[in-house]
Amino acid sequence: MSDVRRIAILGLSLIGLCLSTDSAFAFLAYISNEKGNSVSVIDTDKMETIATVKTGQRPRGIKVSPDGKSIFVAVGDDDTIEVIDTKSLNVVGDLPSGPDPEQFTLDPQGKLLYVANENDAMVTIIDVQKRATVGEVSVGIEPEGMAVSPDSKVLVCTSETTSMVHFIDTTSRQIVGNLLVGSRPRFAAFKADGSELWVSSEIGGGLAIIDPATRQLKQTVNFEIPGLRSEAIQPVGINITRDGKLGFVDLGPANRVAVVDGVTHAVLKYLLVGQRVWHGAFTPDEKYLLVANGVSNDVSVIDVASLRVIKSIQVGELPWGVAFAPN
Repeated sequence: MSDVRRIAILGLSLIGLCLSTDSAFAFLAYISNEKGNSVSVIDTDKMETIATVKTGQRPRGIKVSPDGKSIFVAVGDDDTIEVIDTKSLNVVGDLPSGPDPEQFTLDPQGKLLYVANENDAMVTIIDVQKRATVGEVSVGIEPEGMAVSPDSKVLVCTSETTSMVHFIDTTSRQIVGNLLVGSRPRFAAFKADGSELWVSSEIGGGLAIIDPATRQLKQTVNFEIPGLRSEAIQPVGINITRDGKLGFVDLGPANRVAVVDGVTHAVLKYLLVGQRVWHGAFTPDEKYLLVANGVSNDVSVIDVASLRVIKSIQVGELPWGVAFAPN
């Protein structure tokens, strides 16, 4: 065999190895489909749906465990949180969530899961390993948004009907503070350094920027889109980059994602996405943000660096939540 042919074969082998390695580390997104009673699996290298997992009734809140082995899905009409194995994509168990779970959050260690029970004005605390309820906290009417501070010391729960943010000490499991915000607060997110808490108000139409240390409102960000009535702008999901420089706020039936400066809180841009955008998640490398569009049954892919929507991917019926396994 000639040296030229050997070099060519070696080159092709190396290319094949690189492609195989890249494929092995492709990021997978998991999308809960509220009416489809399923979870769609998206390969972000191929930018397409590669699998569908059947779930219980009305899946909404969705998270992946820190070790990447389990997907947790709140199936509200079945009053439980199903556990899906990420390797087999089979439902392998459930967690005792209490009635009508919608949103939930995991502590940073993945040991405890905190669930908002909308119909019972309650937060249920679950030990993930034991698959057992270990506590309950009474909160305001229609609890919804859930977030844990980066240091795991404070749990935040928003109550839609009472338009309030509750601050809960995770050790004593007692409410240690309350803050009134705009009407129907739907989602809460901490900056990675814990310096700010962002809360969206769906009917109020604004974004509350809160100082977690003082539990006081710092600023309210309002959204205005030419040609749209204010009542069509309904902030729900929030995603903040790890460096805290950019925030993305999903504006529901406005069919836009607002890009917010993480320092000045100025609205930088509105990105047109699918119909009735609900929630989103970054790829682990933060190259892309994927957002679920409930009415158009698709996921919009946003390039974070260029702040452009680059792709639409069809998923199941009424997509609601997005989650990624950690890198």
